[in-house]
Amino acid sequence: MARADLSITPRLRQQLAEWLQEDLGRGDLTTSALRGREGEAHWLAKADGVFCGGVLLEPLVRELVGSSEPRLDWQLLVGDGTPVEAGQRLLELRGPAEHLVALERTALNLAMRLSGIATATAALVAQLKGTGVALADTRKTTPGLRTLEKYAVRCGGGVNHRMGLDDAAMLKENHLAWAGGVTAAIAAVRADAPWPARVIVEAESAEEAQAAVVAGADAVLLDEFSPDALKTLVPSLRAQAVLRPARTSVVLEASGVNPAELPLYAATGVDLISSSAPMTRSSWLDLSMRFTPAGS
Repeated sequence: MARADLSITPRLRQQLAEWLQEDLGRGDLTTSALRGREGEAHWLAKADGVFCGGVLLEPLVRELVGSSEPRLDWQLLVGDGTPVEAGQRLLELRGPAEHLVALERTALNLAMRLSGIATATAALVAQLKGTGVALADTRKTTPGLRTLEKYAVRCGGGVNHRMGLDDAAMLKENHLAWAGGVTAAIAAVRADAPWPARVIVEAESAEEAQAAVVAGADAVLLDEFSPDALKTLVPSLRAQAVLRPARTSVVLEASGVNPAELPLYAATGVDLISSSAPMTRSSWLDLSMRFTPAGS
C-alpha cells in the first residue's frame, strides 16, 4: 500500500460542492420516491486495481448532508493506495436513501478516475522496483483535478513533479530560444527568483545538457533520449557536475520515455523518470454502488 496524504483545503471543499451541485442541479427529481426511506449500500470493485478516492467521502457527505438527521454513515473497508480485486467490497454506507442516491455519481466518478490513475502508476512503478529510480508525474493533468490526480499518483507509488509554474523554474525549448541560450536563460531566472528556487533545464541534445550542468542548473530533464544515448551521456554529466565551483550535485531526469522500457531507462543512471502516461493513458477503474433496503 502506497502511503499518501491529501489536505482537504477550503478550495478543494468548494470544488467538491460545485461538482455535487453540477449533478444535483435544481434537485433530484427521484427523491419523492425515496423520501423517508432508509437504505444500505456498498461500493464494489469490478476489476483489479489500486483504490483511490476514499478520502473524499467525508467532505462530500458533509457538503451533501450537513448536520441533518438522520445521518449518513459510512465505513471504508480499504484505504487509498490499497490493491483491490474484482468483486471486493470497498466501502459500506447506511442512511437516507435519497442521500445515498444523490452522493453516488459524483463520488464514484471521482473514485473511478483517481483509482485508474493510481492503478496505472502502480503498474509503471512495479517496473522500477529495486532500481532506486522514482517515477514522477507531469503537469499534463485535467484542469480542476490537478491536486486530486497528483494525489492518485502518490497512492500508486509515484512522486509528484511540479504542482505548478511557481514550484520551480523549468526552462524549455522556447525559453532557451527566446532568452538566447541555456546560460543566459539560467542567469535571468537566478537574478529574479527567490534563492531557494530550483532551476531545471529541459535538454533536447547532449550539448544543451552539458551547457545546463556547466551553467549551474539544479536538474536537467533529458527529453526523448534513447536508453543507449543516456548510458553514455549520464556519466559525462555527473563528471561535469563535480567540476562546478560549488561542487553541487545535479538531478538527472529522463522524460519522453516509452513506458514499456522503463527498466532500460532506469539502468542508465538517471535519478528520476517522468511520464504523463498515468494521467493521459489510464482508464477509469470500474467501480459500482449496490443498494439494499435497510434491514433486508
